[in-house]
Amino acid sequence: MSIPTIGARRALPILTPDKISGLKRELADVVEYRKSGLSLNWIIGCPLDCGYCVRHLFQNFDMKVPRRLMSDEEAVRRLTIHPYFRAHKTPIQLLNRATDPMLPAVKPHLFNVLGRLDEQGLTNHVLVITRWRVGPEDCAVLNSFVHLRLTILVTHSNIQDERIEPVDSNIAANSLRVLHEHAERYRTVLYWRPIVPGLNDSAADIARARELGQHADATVFTGLFFRREIAAYYEAHGLDMPYEDTARRKIMPEAAEQRILEAFEQDAAWGPLFRKTSCGIAYAHGEADYNGHYGIRELCDICPPEQIAKCEAAWSQPDLSAVTREARGLGATGEIEVNDRAIVVEGLDEPPRYFLQHGFGYQCHDRAKPHRYRQHGRAEIGWKAEDGTPAA
Repeated sequence: MSIPTIGARRALPILTPDKISGLKRELADVVEYRKSGLSLNWIIGCPLDCGYCVRHLFQNFDMKVPRRLMSDEEAVRRLTIHPYFRAHKTPIQLLNRATDPMLPAVKPHLFNVLGRLDEQGLTNHVLVITRWRVGPEDCAVLNSFVHLRLTILVTHSNIQDERIEPVDSNIAANSLRVLHEHAERYRTVLYWRPIVPGLNDSAADIARARELGQHADATVFTGLFFRREIAAYYEAHGLDMPYEDTARRKIMPEAAEQRILEAFEQDAAWGPLFRKTSCGIAYAHGEADYNGHYGIRELCDICPPEQIAKCEAAWSQPDLSAVTREARGLGATGEIEVNDRAIVVEGLDEPPRYFLQHGFGYQCHDRAKPHRYRQHGRAEIGWKAEDGTPAA
């Protein structure tokens, strides 16, 4: 099937250089390395108004009309020449930061970029996250890509407070069902997020997710990314604060997780459930986790046995000398350690750590920001230390 072309009248306009220069630097930089992949965001602007959106962090939440920062062709070039990009290896995320990729005006550009990546014969994992409408005709296009390992993650929260999430969650639910029904070459993941205690973690909410999970290859659940900028938005709009404090990492309290896991254990009809995005994606594609989460064994206690076996077979502790050589080349300072859980480095921010992590298929942590036992990669809010005291 040929990819739909973008006519001159339909193409999103490209912002002028003076408009781009006025953007926050992180927003104007279209390639960013995130844990789940090298993220390409050449289109910004979204009308969906989800109160917890990361667009608050980039100071463009009021930008409602999507606009391009560059042509689709230039976006592909920027991605594939990026120093952290490795063909067939680096996971890729498209338009996950500043718009929804399935918006009518955005979708043709998404398909165009997917097509240009696919025609290069690239077999990288590609993640597309949406909460908007997806129809059978979109699925036909998504099925047309023959090389990319494509996953569509459908965000669904079931939050009913329209001040926080004005988008009807039934839209995402319907899209998930359509995607799963028509899937041939791509995979579908239910992205159950953000879960906030007292807001969308009732028995009915959990039952809703359980039903939707039957229309996906895997379900990934996670909490709220509650940063200072998002808290300021809540306060300015008179919204109840979900937590007393903000955090650098996503907040998923232990009690909320436990309620979900107990419900999962009691009902075998629920599909495969995962704590981490890459774990769900790997399972959906029948592969080992590319983030090396097997080293953090307590994450695996809810994974299907066959998936644990795949990850165990692929997981191998890297040689310290090889890690040291690459880490030093990226600017690591201080001691470099390779233990039975992760590579531990100093002096590297997130992008080079993710580069090492995906390169070795092994977790890579910053010694100054440790990953606590059982709350791995999540905020300490709502968790207790092993001795029962609040997490330090």
